[in-house]
Amino acid sequence: MRRATFAIALGLAFASFALPQESPAAQTKEAEQGDPWIWWKWANFAILAVGLGYLIGKNAPALFRKQSDEILAALAESAKIKQDAADHAARVEARLGNLQNEIQKLREDAHTEMLAESERVRRETEHQVQRIREQSVQEIELMTRAAKDELRKYAAELAIGLAEERIRFRMNPETQDRLANGFLHDLHDRRTAN
Repeated sequence: MRRATFAIALGLAFASFALPQESPAAQTKEAEQGDPWIWWKWANFAILAVGLGYLIGKNAPALFRKQSDEILAALAESAKIKQDAADHAARVEARLGNLQNEIQKLREDAHTEMLAESERVRRETEHQVQRIREQSVQEIELMTRAAKDELRKYAAELAIGLAEERIRFRMNPETQDRLANGFLHDLHDRRTAN
């Protein structure tokens, strides 16, 4: 159908050129006398204009309809994209609104965890302090016993040393004889008693 329309338009265009061509001198003479073909030229132009108008009128609405449909489809697609973008923006806004709640919840959770951790550290510290106190008391008791034992030993050594000095100071040959006789006498009494 388009080919037939194009062939008609082409035929009309060639028809306008089918007029006999005149020499330039004849054209000048015609211009002075008036153009005898002027009505034919106007008729040819009118046929050409009507043919072109027909072809344009026949093909242009389909072309414009197609472009209009494409524009409408593009508008519908852009409206869909706009709606999708609005939905996405609403979801993002909802997330952002929810984000404040989540941040607050995270802060509360962190605060609760910090309190629990602080309490755990406090209890563990008290336990460690109690254990250290108990160890310190045990060490002090052990050290006190060791010091008392050492003090007793030292006191005994001092007493023995002091007794030795007194004995040496009091010891003379008469006392030695008397002690030796008393010892021998005790031995003898014990033998006879048994």
